[in-house]
Amino acid sequence: MGIMVVAGASYQCTFGTTPGTLNVTSQNTLLVEGKPAATIKDMNPNVNIVPCGMCSSLANPQVAAATAAALGVLTPQPCVPAPAGLWIAAQGKCILKGAPCLTSDSRLMCSYGGMIQIVNPGASKVMI
Repeated sequence: MGIMVVAGASYQCTFGTTPGTLNVTSQNTLLVEGKPAATIKDMNPNVNIVPCGMCSSLANPQVAAATAAALGVLTPQPCVPAPAGLWIAAQGKCILKGAPCLTSDSRLMCSYGGMIQIVNPGASKVMI
């Protein structure tokens, strides 16, 4: 079981330096503690998922190029969100507009090898 994720939740990528804030656009009918509940469809780069500071993944072409230019010294570059599919929901009990709801234990893989995890779900009272 996990806590329901809502608009304004914080997440962190394993290769990012700062947390990001989730924007919910998949629905606006179900509110949890006064905020729209998130679904697995809330994964669009620069819409739902904003940059997580600086990226240190060598799978990111910008990081790889900067590191090569620095003669192999890892040189982080600005994060460019690149979700690899939908959020992986830990459960399917809550379906909202045809999509599973996000919970605090949901994960989103990044195309550059990172994993985005919920740090603060933005709500505290609804467990599913």
